[in-house]
Amino acid sequence: MLRLATLFLLIATAAAYAQDQRRPSHCIAIADAAPGLEYLHKASWTAPIPDYSVRIHYIAHASFMIQTRGGLEAVTDFNGFIGNTRLIPDIVTMNHAHTTHWTNAIDPAIPHVLRGWGAEFGSGIEHHLDLGEMLIRNVSTDIRSAYGGDEPNGNSIFIFEVEGLCIAHLGHLHHEPTSRQYAALGRADILMVPVDGGMTIPLSTVERIVDRLKSSIVIPMHWFSGYALDQFLTNVDDTFAIDRRDGATLEVSLRDLPARPTVIVLQPRYLSDPD
Repeated sequence: MLRLATLFLLIATAAAYAQDQRRPSHCIAIADAAPGLEYLHKASWTAPIPDYSVRIHYIAHASFMIQTRGGLEAVTDFNGFIGNTRLIPDIVTMNHAHTTHWTNAIDPAIPHVLRGWGAEFGSGIEHHLDLGEMLIRNVSTDIRSAYGGDEPNGNSIFIFEVEGLCIAHLGHLHHEPTSRQYAALGRADILMVPVDGGMTIPLSTVERIVDRLKSSIVIPMHWFSGYALDQFLTNVDDTFAIDRRDGATLEVSLRDLPARPTVIVLQPRYLSDPD
């Protein structure tokens, strides 16, 4: 009996230890109500980041840099050029749509390269990178191939979990997520969404996605002229507040999420080192 009791104790202890070591996604949950807007402002990408905050800088096209207080920098849809800067990102994510969203010319100094289509086509597609301050995972979606067919799992929606925020980047999305993909995506407090209206998904599909996800902040990307962007803003201004910015950078924390869902338009700007 003593041996049996000891065995049960060891099993319980091991289970508790495994549970403590496991870091589940806090974004796969129903979002809590936001407490209201306290501050949300522009900042230089080189300035210190306030406590409990994350910085987002719109570089160009579908590339954003997400920065943490501890100094992690992640660049989305990385194509090899982020500006005239010596910065080497800690993490880059890529998608296999066009060469504006990926590159084979990867600086070996970049520690973490996450290809949305996998290390090799059909393998290594699922990413779950836990760097402590930031957790990055993905939800695979299909894309149209260059030859008129479909490329399974050619795109990934990347989710960045940092400072209690769930930041989702839809990539070069070519179809509305399925129910299973929506469930895997979970909560998206901040959503980067393509609004070109044709090369990715129609604006009507974009509107269904933002309506379903109910993100507190939506940041349009992948727009080539003001027409498609303006059309998107007109289509959603009955449910979203519209906040047009002159700059490329914003800082936000969980406590800053606006009470009313808001579309924040950032102006893309390549990174440039301070003089």
